[in-house]
Parts: sequence; C-alpha cells; structure tokens
Amino acid sequence: MNFEIESKKQNLLQKRWEVIFKIEHKGAPTPKRDEMRQKVAEALNAKKEAVVIDHTNTDTGIGISTGYAKVYENVEAVKKSEKHYLLVRHGLAEKKVKVKKAAKAAGKKK
Repeated sequence: MNFEIESKKQNLLQKRWEVIFKIEHKGAPTPKRDEMRQKVAEALNAKKEAVVIDHTNTDTGIGISTGYAKVYENVEAVKKSEKHYLLVRHGLAEKKVKVKKAAKAAGKKK
C-alpha cells in the first residue's frame, strides 16, 4: 500500500490542517478508515484521534483511493468543530438513540 499526500493547507481559523491524500492498493481491498487515519497521522506527526477522514473515493478496478482529511491540534478541537455523525463514525462519540413517537405517547398517558 503506497500512501501519498497530494496537497495540504493550514486553516488557522479552525486550527487544523486540511489534507488531500492518495492511496494505491492494487490487488488489495480498499483500506479501512482506521488505516487511513493512521497513515495521515504518521505523515503529519499527529495523533490518530485528532484525524478525521471526511470522505474518500475509490476508483473501481485500478486500486487507487483518494480522500480528504482534517488534522486537528487535539481531540477537544475535533469534538468542538466536527459534526456528530463524523464523531460517531470515528469512535469519538456515541450514536444518539431516537425515541419513537408511540413510546413517547405511551409514556405521557401514564
């Protein structure tokens, strides 16, 4: 698996680095999100927990994936700036449980 950072820029307002990367994985399946986070963290000397993979795209049949990641200074900055579903996807928050309307109505009648 060959990892390469195509571009990176610093976003001073959000206190993060924004990275576009490419992974060649010919003959192997698309790398897991956790593996991608680890590669980006190693490339930028950051903690894996402070890396958020926003999105990836895999070209079918040629074994190349490209992606967009955000690398924050610390985990608190990640939790402050990122959307909840991305935090859940990266294991930094718990999924919210939706309460069904029927259960709410039954609770009100008692």
